Amino acid sequence: MLEQVLADLTTESGRLDALVADLPDAGWRTPTPAAGWDIATQVAHLAWTDEAALLAATDRAGWDALVTDALAADALAADARAADALGDAEGFVDRTALRGGRVAPADLLARWRAARESLAAALRAHPERERMPWFGPPMSATSMATARFMETWAHSLDVHEALGAEPEVTDRIRHVAHLGVRTRGFSFGVHGLEPPTEEVRVELTAPSGDLWTWGPEDRDSSGQSVRGSAYDFCRLVTKRVHRSDTDLVAQGREATTWLGIAQCFAGPPGGGRERSGG
Repeated sequence: MLEQVLADLTTESGRLDALVADLPDAGWRTPTPAAGWDIATQVAHLAWTDEAALLAATDRAGWDALVTDALAADALAADARAADALGDAEGFVDRTALRGGRVAPADLLARWRAARESLAAALRAHPERERMPWFGPPMSATSMATARFMETWAHSLDVHEALGAEPEVTDRIRHVAHLGVRTRGFSFGVHGLEPPTEEVRVELTAPSGDLWTWGPEDRDSSGQSVRGSAYDFCRLVTKRVHRSDTDLVAQGREATTWLGIAQCFAGPPGGGRERSGG
């Protein structure tokens, strides 16, 4: 499973790399749907997160230092905001991405390439049963690779949209769909809601036309179900589309609530995208 996820991650990263590699310097400054983030910021965030994952997999002391620095930076930013002395109020991750995106595009691209290559090697060498720390729950090597695929895919969508390019839609997104289902409880918890104990039946139509399913075989056993296209589901759980702009159909109160708050990435609840045309 790890090798399959890493292979798909390599493919997904390579496609984004090819999309941006030949952009002129000005093209890297193209705004993306994420407020305040241009294409360089998106790639810088991927590079930094890959580097952070590498520390988590290989250097616990380095990881602990990174987390300490992040907490200290956020505390400093909070104090500065209270004094109205800091313009950037988006948090440590945003500040790191914005800072990283200011370098020359060639240097930034080289940094991202080195980070993702080193991370893949580290995950292959990491004992699968040994969990590594992360900003959310600790992860196995396969879980970390899946999370890196999810984030690479999601940020790639932002870059494609910024450039007016159509993304390739393939069954590789099954990794994102699986993560989206697995993080249902997290989605409730991060919004301050009690995670549901009842299982939900999820039936998603893959880009290939295959049917992907999770949950009880008897779709009516719990009364909770979600059906629709895998692509829309993946965009929703990565907050790249508004719930109203998907073809997803929920049955049951908890399933309906879930689609309104679904989030498969660590961190506080994101604002998500606005409804199309509104």
